[in-house]
Amino acid sequence: MTITNTSIIKKILLLILVFTGIYYSKVFLMPLLFAGILATLFLPFCNWMETKKLSKSMSVLLCFLTLTIIVLGIILLLSWKISELINDIALVKQKAIETGINIQDYIFNHLNITVEEQFKILKDEQPSYSSIVQIVVGSLTYIFSNFILVMVYFIFLLYYRIHIKNFILKLAGISQRSEMEKVIYSASNIAQQYLIGLSKMIFYLWIMYGVGFSSIGVKNAVFFAILCGLLEIVPYIGNIFGITITVLVSALHGVSFPILIGIVIIYGTVQFIQGFILEPLLLGPQVKINSLFTVIALVLGGLLWGIAGIILAIPVTAIFKIICDNVETLKPYGFLIGVPNGIIKEKGFIEKVKNMLWHFNTKKQL
Repeated sequence: MTITNTSIIKKILLLILVFTGIYYSKVFLMPLLFAGILATLFLPFCNWMETKKLSKSMSVLLCFLTLTIIVLGIILLLSWKISELINDIALVKQKAIETGINIQDYIFNHLNITVEEQFKILKDEQPSYSSIVQIVVGSLTYIFSNFILVMVYFIFLLYYRIHIKNFILKLAGISQRSEMEKVIYSASNIAQQYLIGLSKMIFYLWIMYGVGFSSIGVKNAVFFAILCGLLEIVPYIGNIFGITITVLVSALHGVSFPILIGIVIIYGTVQFIQGFILEPLLLGPQVKINSLFTVIALVLGGLLWGIAGIILAIPVTAIFKIICDNVETLKPYGFLIGVPNGIIKEKGFIEKVKNMLWHFNTKKQL
């Protein structure tokens, strides 16, 4: 009993040490993890180019250029749409002023706080203009420097991928190397399928949201479609945040109530298609994480690394589950993170459709 308790205490202390290290190594690990996920996503493309007799350097360079074009394309598209929103700033400002006046009246009527007292409270709480500028400049500098670092890591991780793989194999004993190689292949292959499937799903969501929002006359429909699609990276929180922004900004533009209801209906329809068609077709059941650990991963990611941690939480947890499922000693943890067998084996109509779509897609890829 004493030995068991000592072992549990050691594991708890090790867990605390690991999370402490993750927290304080944010500056180093965060860009490396982003680069690792992106490198895993581009690994099939890089391997394919090398099979076409392109050199490793040229293949990595083409992957880098492709990623740069995609990122710049998204940034330019969002900037273009944001500029359209800025052009409507006068209307939004007017609506915001009207809403602010209504809120002030409500506070005065129900809390008996005069308008002068409300302005005094807001003035005391508001930061100075210079501090806001410093925060914005500091944030932009931080984002830009990390973006450059991610790109540098991305290039070198792709270029030295075989070298890194051989290093991992050397860590294992000679008798275990063949098994370790199978684990590396299986984990990287499923991780690639997951990340590529996630990218495809976001692209399809852009199309569905764009067509849906445009059909009911939502202004800047493309911007909101891209925003809602990208926010799908963060389960639950991203969904709520995306639809809330779309509804609020549309309301500030003065759209009618039926259009606001239409936005919610389109959002619900797209979410249904995503959950019961796109996810089983593109992602598959191998990386299914149960809701409890999805929330835990998001909370831990936010506590440790803020917004970047929330973005990385699900992909990192999914890849961790893949590794656990392929390493004998870690399989219990993969089982804990995954969906219970009873839920996976349900024979309802929707579950049968999911399984049918997934098996059809798997046969098609083979």
